[in-house]
Amino acid sequence: MQLKDLLYKVQLTSVSGSTSVEITDVQTDSRAVTPGCCFVALRGTVTDGHQYIAQAVAAGARAVVAEKLPDSLATNVTYVEVKDAALACGWMSHTFYGEPSTHLHITGVTGTNGKTTVATLLYKLFTELHFTCGLISTVENKMGCETLPATHTTPDAVSLNKLLSQMVKAGCTHVFMECSSHAIHQQRIAGLQFAGAIFTNITHDHLDYHKTFDEYIRVKKSWFDSLPATAFALTNAEDKRGNVMLQNTRAKKQTYALKTLATYKGKILESSLTGLQMMVDELEVYFKMIGEFNAYNLMAVYGAAVSLGADKQEALRKLSMLSGAEGRFECVQTGNRNVMGIVDYAHTPDALLNVLATINKMRQGAGQLITVVGCGGNRDTAKRPVMAQVACEHSNKVIFTSDNPRNEDPLAIIQDMESGVSITQKKKFISIPDRKEAIKTAVLMSHAEDIILVAGKGHEKYQEVKGVKYPFDDKVVLMDMLTMMDK
Repeated sequence: MQLKDLLYKVQLTSVSGSTSVEITDVQTDSRAVTPGCCFVALRGTVTDGHQYIAQAVAAGARAVVAEKLPDSLATNVTYVEVKDAALACGWMSHTFYGEPSTHLHITGVTGTNGKTTVATLLYKLFTELHFTCGLISTVENKMGCETLPATHTTPDAVSLNKLLSQMVKAGCTHVFMECSSHAIHQQRIAGLQFAGAIFTNITHDHLDYHKTFDEYIRVKKSWFDSLPATAFALTNAEDKRGNVMLQNTRAKKQTYALKTLATYKGKILESSLTGLQMMVDELEVYFKMIGEFNAYNLMAVYGAAVSLGADKQEALRKLSMLSGAEGRFECVQTGNRNVMGIVDYAHTPDALLNVLATINKMRQGAGQLITVVGCGGNRDTAKRPVMAQVACEHSNKVIFTSDNPRNEDPLAIIQDMESGVSITQKKKFISIPDRKEAIKTAVLMSHAEDIILVAGKGHEKYQEVKGVKYPFDDKVVLMDMLTMMDK
């Protein structure tokens, strides 16, 4: 593709050199540049791509797109100056890979909690409805029946468009993807044509990145504002920011709810640790999913499915047979001790509260709730004491431990958590930095009818310490410990 064709939707500030040159690839990583490539210099949160322009040119870059051009320009290289390199990269990637989103029905899901469950359920539902589908999520990416590894909730613009083009070639018609606030802000989804957007909820998270809650909301809303009139915008009517998302969008405005009037209305008839009995659009349906928070997720999926043209009754019938995403309220139970383990990805105060409230509503007998929880390093520190407070208020016993400490001291993270516990709750918790030991201790202190919640990591198969990812799976560790106690 010629550079001038690649740039036709990009707002240019200046150009040095010819745009009538052939471009063989688009890259944002100078280490991946090959001869004939166009290198886009992005300003990241850790490194600035402008520092690597010379390296990209030395590797054979035929063109460079940047917000600030270097003082010394190489011959036979075209330099393009733009106001927003990330936005340019989104449009260029979409163009380079043949505008794949125009050949697909893409539905994006944003919100603090529920993104993975909603996207995964939509993928499973439309696969059951005999469509060839793609999934882009925190847990995994799917292309038809093929599973691909997922490194980010939403991939970078180049990787995302390359993946979407592969999905087009594989015959996919529908794609369901998580759209994180980071991805929206960093323009990773710029240029994509969406069939629909779903907003689940918004709570305290990612303030290490967005700095203020208002900015976090504004970023998510900016995506809804950009939707075309042909798309649908589906929002949770019972989240107090739900209607904010719809204020300026041109898309078809729709809502879902359990307790108020909405386009898609559900009602919980019975909730237990085996599933949900619900009334949805005057039809009584049983779902395998557990808890009120999953009732909201199910309504989001149902509303999106109908918006995409699915038959209401058939959508509900298929949904009733589906389970959720890995690491989302996964139950683990072994042997004769009658102790239930639950693994959940809850890593925000609101998500943890939802899970704990769900468990407490369904607990029976004299069983206690034992919670194992930690907080990630190099992330929003303000939520640490709140997470600890929530855990202690809604559990009988709590063990604070490490999550993914990354480059922080696990003990310092735990101290931040401990600062949020009130004097009256201090007897409820102990701190064990080693996560495996923490889970083992929870199992050792459990008795018949107790429930052990291991929160924070869910589907993750690693623990990140000092830049190294060590194998670790909460579900496997919990299962092993419960099995050991049965012997």
